[in-house]
Amino acid sequence: MLQILAISGSLRAQSSNTSILRATQKMMESEVEIALFETIGDLPHFNPDLDTETPPASVAEFRAQLENADGILICTPEYAHGLPGSFKNALDWTVSSGQWMEKPTLILKSSRSHFAHDSLVEILTTIMAKISVCEVFLSGNKMDEAAMLRDEIIAVTLRAALDDFAAQFHKK
Repeated sequence: MLQILAISGSLRAQSSNTSILRATQKMMESEVEIALFETIGDLPHFNPDLDTETPPASVAEFRAQLENADGILICTPEYAHGLPGSFKNALDWTVSSGQWMEKPTLILKSSRSHFAHDSLVEILTTIMAKISVCEVFLSGNKMDEAAMLRDEIIAVTLRAALDDFAAQFHKK
């Protein structure tokens, strides 16, 4: 079974971005194992002096989860026209270590703005991820994963993106 690591850029307990990722877990549970990385806030501030062969334990665990995943799902909010600091910090910890190289990565874009998304695509391109994008607009509504699965437009959009994403693994 495919192993996918899902990363939310939000630390909020009731984040709609995390809800989108949880909806994908439920939607694909019989076909793909999607594990949600829930300790992004535990990563220390990036410090090149600590980016050694023995990085902090939380960084080593994050890198191991990335390494062991067949692919990555990302859903992140935009704060002040940029990526949330905790999410950018997580990306910074992986620049020199290579876990993203050629790793299929699906961005589930839920913000109507493009600034953070453009920045994310640029960063992922720099670290050589294989990027796909799906736009999932929530129209400003705060929805949990159950509501997203009941919403026909959101459910169909997510399912099509996930099916396309999963199909690339079968082409190898």
